[in-house]
Amino acid sequence: MAVLLSRANLKDNRWEAEIDLIDVSSKARRTLTQRRMGLSSPRWSPDGRALAFIANDPAGVAQVWVMPLDGGDARMLTRGKTPVTQLSWRPDGFAIAYAAADEVPDKTGDGRFEDAFEVGNHSFLQRAATQPVHIWTVSLADGVHQLVTKGPTSLPIALPPTGPLAQLAWMPDGKSILYAQVDRAATGDSNTARVTMVDVASGKVRRVVPDDARQADLQLSPDGRKVAYSTPRTGLGSTQSRVKIGAVTPPDGQAAAGAADAAPALDRAVTPLGWTPDSVNLLLAGNDGNRAALWLANSDGRSTRLALGNLSPVTAMVGRSGGIVLTATTNDRPAELYFMPKPNAAPVQLTDVQTVTNGMTLGRQELITWQSDGFTANGILTYPPGYVPGTKLPLVLYIHGGPTAASLETFSPVPQTLASRGWLVFEPNYRGSNNLGQAFQEAIIGDSGAGPGRDVMAGIAALKARGLVDERRIAVTGWSYGGYMTSWLIGNYPEGWAAAIAGAPVTDWLDTYATGDNYLTASNFVGPSPFVGDNLARYAAQSPISYAWRVKTPTLVLANVGDWRVPISQVYKFYRALKDNDVPVSFFAWPIPGHNPTDPIRDRDRWRRWAAFLGQHLDGHGATSAP
Repeated sequence: MAVLLSRANLKDNRWEAEIDLIDVSSKARRTLTQRRMGLSSPRWSPDGRALAFIANDPAGVAQVWVMPLDGGDARMLTRGKTPVTQLSWRPDGFAIAYAAADEVPDKTGDGRFEDAFEVGNHSFLQRAATQPVHIWTVSLADGVHQLVTKGPTSLPIALPPTGPLAQLAWMPDGKSILYAQVDRAATGDSNTARVTMVDVASGKVRRVVPDDARQADLQLSPDGRKVAYSTPRTGLGSTQSRVKIGAVTPPDGQAAAGAADAAPALDRAVTPLGWTPDSVNLLLAGNDGNRAALWLANSDGRSTRLALGNLSPVTAMVGRSGGIVLTATTNDRPAELYFMPKPNAAPVQLTDVQTVTNGMTLGRQELITWQSDGFTANGILTYPPGYVPGTKLPLVLYIHGGPTAASLETFSPVPQTLASRGWLVFEPNYRGSNNLGQAFQEAIIGDSGAGPGRDVMAGIAALKARGLVDERRIAVTGWSYGGYMTSWLIGNYPEGWAAAIAGAPVTDWLDTYATGDNYLTASNFVGPSPFVGDNLARYAAQSPISYAWRVKTPTLVLANVGDWRVPISQVYKFYRALKDNDVPVSFFAWPIPGHNPTDPIRDRDRWRRWAAFLGQHLDGHGATSAP
């Protein structure tokens, strides 16, 4: 099997990837290609004799490359001016479909300065018209390219950390391609993504399933008769993600039938990962209680959770022989590669590349549960290494983002790093988290701050009741929605915090709705448009900026200046509100685009600042013993 491995190059401050070939029987690993910038998306040819991948050309533009496995260097197949984002082999192996944005026509004369563009549903950072992403094919024999889709519609455009909503999938006869299509090339139009089929020869397109809600994560069955996709249960992005299965080709003369839930009795948010070779069973992924999990759903809609032991899967796929390949973490080890020859087989570890924790004594993790507003909430508590029972220690809340995500009992570098400083680290799963069922996840809708805030405070109370916490030294921290919860808590529960760190925090839902890359983020959780009726008051009531005047906690605020998800304008608002109210506050920003610092050095700088700020406010008093 082929696997993509990435390492940090601190000298040049970048991540560098390589493709390795791993023998499943012997676990032997050899490098196929390395030192290629932008390396991603390795895909086996249908006969297994070549590997296609995406990597940058000398000009830094992502192109499709093909490497024969019997010797020889990789050959660049495409030479477009816009980067390739996806690729898929035609079933006969003689052509590849790929996706790339339309090229911007060259302008001359006065036209060089006629650069006004229609804004549409983009973030305030948009500086030019976004070109639609369309499908092309390229022949391996003669390099002839064919444009397959065209016009204002597009493949979905998503900015990190959101990934592509669907991959390209050829029909078995090699005549049509299944993909997701949105109405316009705008990041805020992802809700219009629908399963679409295009005839390669004619370019004719048609909708495949009639559902009206967003359709993403497409998985075509090997026989080409069914497509599985993820979709929100009730149409809103904040509702539980379900996997539905629809017929790709209805009988002649009949309308497409409605899709059916792949696992109607499974009360967890799930996405599809792939079909078994017989097109009968579907692999699903989701969070379940204290771990990530995989399920196998059969044609009757029944699902069985796979026995993975203490593994928490990160990614997984079904192979052509029916085996399952997955990357997974354990409580004390970052992600490694595992193989299950059958769904009911025990996972076998294939790699041993994550050596950073070798020889380390890590903090013990514990699943904590508590009651809040009739819900049984949970969270993960990480103890410092060598914790002595009966000792009261400082407590650091590290609140997950999303909010449609969850903190799990698995290896996580940030809690372990903070726990190594001698602090208890608590990761609460508040309502809106996707590990405890539909009712818990959807209770956040229209109650984005107050309800989750009560859940977090109830979790802290449960820890205090156990005599674990030095109540003079409690800090609250988080990034993105975790930053939102941090800024919400210090404004609505102003007493009792020793320090707070709000990273990329949503502090004003109005700003997120009006200027973010996906305005639906706000409407999913807060409510309908703030500009309709009296909804503006609802947005203000759920925005931490409305309560900033109450804050007393020393606070560190962090952000990227080019954050398209949480525009930095609202971070400035929060900073100045705290300054005007004489709250000790520091604000640091990185001069880069994106929702997170992703390069190795800036990311390291983020967590160094995080730990140093907490140390200023939590250290120096010594541990205390419980009475």
